[in-house]
Amino acid sequence: MEQQTIPLNDRDLSWLHFNFRVLSMAETPGVPLYERVKFLSIFSSNLDEFFRVRMPALLALHQLHEGEKGALSAAQQEIARQLNEYGRIFTQVVIPGLQEKGIRLYYGESPAPEHFPAIRDYFFNTILAYLRPVRLRLGEPMELFLENNALYLVVCLEDGGTGIVNIPSDHLPRFLRLAGNDILFLDDAIRQHLDFLFPHVGIKAAYSIKVTRDAEIDVDEFSGHLLQKVEDMLVQRQMGVPTRFLYDAAMPDALRNQLAAYFRIAPPELATGGRYHNLRDLSDLPLPSDASAEYPKAPPAYCNAIDPGRSLLDQVQERDFLLHVPYQSYDYILRYFNEAATDPEVREIYVTLYRVASTSRIAHALMSAAQNGKKVTVMVELKARFDEANNIRWAKRMKAAGVKILYSIPGLKVHAKVALVKRKRGFYWDHTALLATGNFNESTARFYADHVLLTRHQALTQELELLFIYMQTGIQPGKFNFMHFEHLLVAQFNLVERFKTLIRGEAENARNGKPARITIKLNNLQEKSMIAELYAAADAGVEIDLIVRSICCLVPREGIRVRRIVDRYLEHARVFIFHNGGKELIYMGSADWMNRNLHRRIEVCFPVYDPAGRQQLKDIIALQLADNTNAVILGADARNLPVPREAGAPGINAQRDTYAYVRKL
Repeated sequence: MEQQTIPLNDRDLSWLHFNFRVLSMAETPGVPLYERVKFLSIFSSNLDEFFRVRMPALLALHQLHEGEKGALSAAQQEIARQLNEYGRIFTQVVIPGLQEKGIRLYYGESPAPEHFPAIRDYFFNTILAYLRPVRLRLGEPMELFLENNALYLVVCLEDGGTGIVNIPSDHLPRFLRLAGNDILFLDDAIRQHLDFLFPHVGIKAAYSIKVTRDAEIDVDEFSGHLLQKVEDMLVQRQMGVPTRFLYDAAMPDALRNQLAAYFRIAPPELATGGRYHNLRDLSDLPLPSDASAEYPKAPPAYCNAIDPGRSLLDQVQERDFLLHVPYQSYDYILRYFNEAATDPEVREIYVTLYRVASTSRIAHALMSAAQNGKKVTVMVELKARFDEANNIRWAKRMKAAGVKILYSIPGLKVHAKVALVKRKRGFYWDHTALLATGNFNESTARFYADHVLLTRHQALTQELELLFIYMQTGIQPGKFNFMHFEHLLVAQFNLVERFKTLIRGEAENARNGKPARITIKLNNLQEKSMIAELYAAADAGVEIDLIVRSICCLVPREGIRVRRIVDRYLEHARVFIFHNGGKELIYMGSADWMNRNLHRRIEVCFPVYDPAGRQQLKDIIALQLADNTNAVILGADARNLPVPREAGAPGINAQRDTYAYVRKL
């Protein structure tokens, strides 16, 4: 099948439909009120990232290719539709819901007079220290640079002039909690005092604006050492070209056009917004404690198969353990690294780190290990988008503590989530491996749903050691008598061809009249050749079920069903199940089926051999395929469609029911 002729949904529209599903959770019956506020915040944060990462490509295509202008227009129309829905849900559903709880969020209205003294004192004693009021000279060369995603008020003055003042939400809380449960935007506390910032002229009106700038800057554009390249990139990113100039819809057209000319904003970059921008800050809304407005507490379960009184490293030598976070405690992963750092028989530790927690206990354990005389080698991916600065900070700290730091691979990102611990016990060595679908990050592990395998399987640990040799030396497995990857699937080596072989094997079974089934769970599905293989398998009679959280360029058709789950936790695991003539093959790993994952990254997928772990994965995936509450089915146009549910049928919620299932293990 020709890749150029296969039907595909637009990548960006598919992602926008995913984000709309996030938004729709803010008015989904059964979602507690405070959680609805969080979904509004997540939607806004996601959309900001879209403008930083994807909009530059759409704008470039718009300028270079006449035929591609429809992609930009379609995305802009969908975003406008979603923002209208956002405003409706926020003002007609969430704010009234807060009022029913006795919480008043002032939204475009003046606060009650009894709050004026407190607002005045906070303005003069605190806010004023961070303000930079400026009079603009519109029509003359630009003198003011608008910082990326920073908030500003454009002020129309009675003398015909125009002022601008920053809203310092990066230094101060975005919301002021007033007496009782009244809450005021920081923006409005500043609006109330504009006559002090621009004295003796009078204030006619004020409108909020912000500029989002291009975040996609290739480190190959810079010369010098990789660490310095990335540090330079972080500075360059904040100076990137605008991709969106967001302005209050109430702003007069003449003023908008003057500002666009002054700040050098092209027409496709203009975007209408509301009175308030950066509503991702809603995650910090100072709400009073109310258990009824939040999801029920779900403390992580312990793994009953693990004896807390014995060494975890010893127990992994006896059997595999498959952990399901956040349903089960992440403490086991922390303990794995802590034991490795202090066990006198551990000699070597190897780890890949993609997104490091800001207060990483894992990084501290690795530093302790090095200071305890162990050989510790850590591959830190410096090019993990938006985590570069934090990763650099930790890389420098670990290096200073004696950890050997590997700074990425030219032209590739290391996205694998793997660790290897080597112990010398007398004359013998034993190896244990930790292979995961998610980052070694205890902060995100609280709300990312992932799977983690602890194993001593000899073939897996040997091949993992080969991967670390490659990352340190560039010597590829298979050269100089090194063994090949046979069990691990590693992008850049065998991952793509192995998955294609597995899909084709199912297609061959179907053509021969044998049962054939593929079940795959991914975050994103976009790579054309993999989609073509799935189409061909479905045409041969293979039954295919896909669970795709975000981007899905595959068009559902006969034999291929696609569903999406958006709920309390972020579905982050990648799982691959092939019927294989009744001898199922089950893999997990870090790799989505995107061009970047399959062709520009080091990814690791790994087989699950332990019978108990295999059954657990199958049971959890079965719950996700049966979800009829928060799951949706993707239509042929990638839009979200409700899962059919017969009257009286019990509600199945995959995340709720997975938690109950895991607690019984």
